[in-house]
Amino acid sequence: MGAQSGRFVISLDFELYWGIRHMPWAAHYMPNLVGARKAIPDLLAMFSRYATHATWATVGFLFFENTPSLLKMIPQVRPEYRDKRFSPYLALPPQDAFETPDSVFFGASLIRAIAATPDQEVATHTFSHYYCLEEGQHLQAFRADLDAARAAARVFGLELRSLVFPQNQCRPDFLQACWEAGIIAYRGNPQLWLYRAASEEDQGYVRRLGRLMDAYMPVNRWGCQPPPAADTGRPINVVATQFLRPYSPRFRSLEPLRLRRIKAQMTAAAKEGLMYHLWWHPHNFGVHTEHNLAFVKEILEHYRILHERYGFESRNMYEIAAEALGSSLQSREPDRSNGFPEARA
Repeated sequence: MGAQSGRFVISLDFELYWGIRHMPWAAHYMPNLVGARKAIPDLLAMFSRYATHATWATVGFLFFENTPSLLKMIPQVRPEYRDKRFSPYLALPPQDAFETPDSVFFGASLIRAIAATPDQEVATHTFSHYYCLEEGQHLQAFRADLDAARAAARVFGLELRSLVFPQNQCRPDFLQACWEAGIIAYRGNPQLWLYRAASEEDQGYVRRLGRLMDAYMPVNRWGCQPPPAADTGRPINVVATQFLRPYSPRFRSLEPLRLRRIKAQMTAAAKEGLMYHLWWHPHNFGVHTEHNLAFVKEILEHYRILHERYGFESRNMYEIAAEALGSSLQSREPDRSNGFPEARA
């Protein structure tokens, strides 16, 4: 075992419709989005049962209960995508849309449930699911998007301290704007070239196939990382380790391999004092929900064993960054001036 105990991090990209709306298969994916609303309470209950900390990186549009309240908070400066498909502002919900048990546009009630659950961090996935690496982006629009996300969260009494870039399009020259907005943690990509930040056009078939293979065998041999330190940059990079690929009937015979891969990485992190960071989307569990929840239960059972045997500790992204920053965190109270009205959701 290393000089310090290992860290087990979970982050979830909570986006519903706003993360897949431009995809050609979006209409066929609606059962996943609706099903995510039912999976989230089960995940929260499971996290509570196993004392598991998690970060829920939430798209700002989801903080609202209806379209009029969303429209009040839309920033004046917006992304200028060359490919207009990426802009949600050109396809906002109908004026009379509001949150229902089947809503894919809004998630205020779910955010309240997350915030009320111990050790769960409500973080940001940007306000509009902002694609930082698609053509046409500039820093002014990104800052405006962050300000809108912060304003939406403050309606709930929440301060956003962690960020996950949509589509993992991590952009280093935007990180200073994050830090200035009070963001102290972001989820960086693994070192392997398969996971390097890229636009959607640059992803390519080979990368996608490689990431699929990595779910079942150790393609990414870098794996776990040491917990970050303050001198590695700010905001703190809480590097991702593994995407939790959802259950697929097509690959059901490979499920034992998938579980073994994750458990092996977790065990290595626990023994060597490293950080293991697992992430997924709630909508990944929108179908085959029982299979996916049973799989997570296996992971959390293994975490409990590693916690008892090696002192493996569960942390959310904010907590990892707070450990790295130490006493200097006290000076990181975010600037509350953003020009947005204190509208109610």
